[in-house]
Amino acid sequence: MSAFSDAGIYLFVDLDSFYTAIDQEAPMFNQTQLNDFQAVLDAFQGYDNLAGVFVGNEVLSFANGSTAAPYIKAAARDVKAYRNSKGYRSIPVGYSAADIPELRPYLQDFLACGGDASETVDFFSLNAYEWCGAASYTLSGYSQLEANATGYPLPIFFSETGCNTVPPRTFLDQAAIFGSEMVDTWSGAIIYEWIEEANNYGLISYGPEVAATATEGVGGFIRSGTPTPISPDFTNLKNQWATLTPTGISLSAYSTSVSSLSTPACPKSTPNGWLVNGNAALPSLGQTGAATATTASATAGAASGSAASGTASAPSASATKSTANGGREIMGMTIALAIVMLSFIVWL
Repeated sequence: MSAFSDAGIYLFVDLDSFYTAIDQEAPMFNQTQLNDFQAVLDAFQGYDNLAGVFVGNEVLSFANGSTAAPYIKAAARDVKAYRNSKGYRSIPVGYSAADIPELRPYLQDFLACGGDASETVDFFSLNAYEWCGAASYTLSGYSQLEANATGYPLPIFFSETGCNTVPPRTFLDQAAIFGSEMVDTWSGAIIYEWIEEANNYGLISYGPEVAATATEGVGGFIRSGTPTPISPDFTNLKNQWATLTPTGISLSAYSTSVSSLSTPACPKSTPNGWLVNGNAALPSLGQTGAATATTASATAGAASGSAASGTASAPSASATKSTANGGREIMGMTIALAIVMLSFIVWL
């Protein structure tokens, strides 16, 4: 963390792991999970370059998985209560969502609704892989993401982006995110991901793949040494970012700008998608939800773009990355998903 701080790098840290993550098929948030979340917060809260923490990453990964949403909000409530009881600074507590069109607008509003700041997230972030190849602001669906986020009363940013279904990766979405279409609403993006692994999303490599059981690697990939850029993706991103001039905003200026925004209404349940009564009381610590047989969405996060030979489309990276909870490939806690470029609010 100190090395990151010396380089001016801020981190968002996952509080959950494979063992403590909220399960959308049998949702609950109990004392054991909270104890582990608290331990991670205890370990990182003293670093001034901790930008925020996630209480979940893609917990809702299927179109009918919304019944787990109250447990995400309950986890945020309990973590914020613990943070405040310990006298820690107001470290932002948020959630990283899979891009599921049937759920996204409802979940986004649900996590911010109710009017009680002790029960809402402090920020909302989205893992979106809709912009592929030579797609445009409109064709990619980013124009709809902007429409859904306009007037949102909380900071919102892309916690994962960087489609790879139309190689090479050009990262053209960065110009929209940091340009006039979106910069007044969205607070930047995290590019997925830093280290090259089996899913081919990496921007650097620490060496050739090794045996999965090798002591010098994790899951067959070395994670130390001198990084080698993945060509041409690393250079493409570097060149794209070189054309952008994002600026931050102070907390006081942000507070003034959002003071006129209203808290969204809690979404009502719908017959074939959002299954939660948004106005119902949140589950108490240890309360268990009904088990749900989840099914994949046929339209979840459809990526679109064009290759030299024509138009291409594919499922989101949320579907094509590792299917272990949250799409993570590395066992354990994620400290940073990738390279970060945020024009974010100065909370610290």
